[in-house]
Amino acid sequence: MAIGIGKPNLLLCFDAFGTLFKPKHTVALQYAEIARQCGITNFTDKQVHSSFKRAFEEESKRNPNYGSGTALGATRWWHTVIYETFWPILKRTDQKPPPDLIPKLMHRFASKDGYDAEPGLVSALRTLKHQNYHRRYNEIVIGVITNSDDRVPGILSSFGLNVSPLRYGVPMNEEDAAAAMAKKNYDIDFHCMSYDVGYEKPDRRIFDAAEHMLAQIIAARDGMEPGGTEALAMAQTWRKVYVGDEHIKDVLGASAAGWDPVLFEPGVTSDDAIPTLNFAVGQTLPQQFKEFPTSKVVSIQDLVQSLAGWK
Repeated sequence: MAIGIGKPNLLLCFDAFGTLFKPKHTVALQYAEIARQCGITNFTDKQVHSSFKRAFEEESKRNPNYGSGTALGATRWWHTVIYETFWPILKRTDQKPPPDLIPKLMHRFASKDGYDAEPGLVSALRTLKHQNYHRRYNEIVIGVITNSDDRVPGILSSFGLNVSPLRYGVPMNEEDAAAAMAKKNYDIDFHCMSYDVGYEKPDRRIFDAAEHMLAQIIAARDGMEPGGTEALAMAQTWRKVYVGDEHIKDVLGASAAGWDPVLFEPGVTSDDAIPTLNFAVGQTLPQQFKEFPTSKVVSIQDLVQSLAGWK
């Protein structure tokens, strides 16, 4: 992995939910839609919304981080949330739980059936990642850092992205290592999900996990010892940019971890407190973020154009 003189290596990571994709409709509306398809009657969307919110909050207290901390597991965790969402309605109306309710909802929210990708997501990431922009970067690695369970890679794959199997906490097998060394053309190189890491944003340890994943990729590609100090030292020299839609979890969390934060605000063009990301011709990443420690973008395409120096 040769390092070009004067050119940074870029680790670009994204939040998932609310940044790379969003629900097609609110979760409650989609729950209500599937429930009616399964034969549940005599309830309102507002009742489902209230019941879902209560079930989600209570299960989060009983089994934090989607059940990873109590060995419950994400699948059983969501089964409980769905059951507890509809149990008050079923009990009040004396209806039995439809056997296909939970499977249908689990399927809906494990793929693009339940979500819309941010417009231009696939083409924008593919353009930035695979055209390389040698005038600005020696190399680009793209990752996901998100407070989520383990369904995120499958959701992103369902949009047509070429997603690497590398996940924090999941050992890199020989096949994965070989793919990394061969520089397989992944659109997303790794995932750090709170479910696997054990910590949620804004905790800096989830950002540290992403740096660990970068070091793994460097080690695999360059034939270094996995987890060795040489790869970790090289990872520390990379410029690290994080993009997310929440100020506390994403912007403040990334900044505290030593990353350059970019706030994702679709459709918001006027905000005197946070300038729009816009690299001047010849301006480097350190120069941009020294002048504006936090910047924002209004679309994924806008981010790519700014990082590529098209503006």
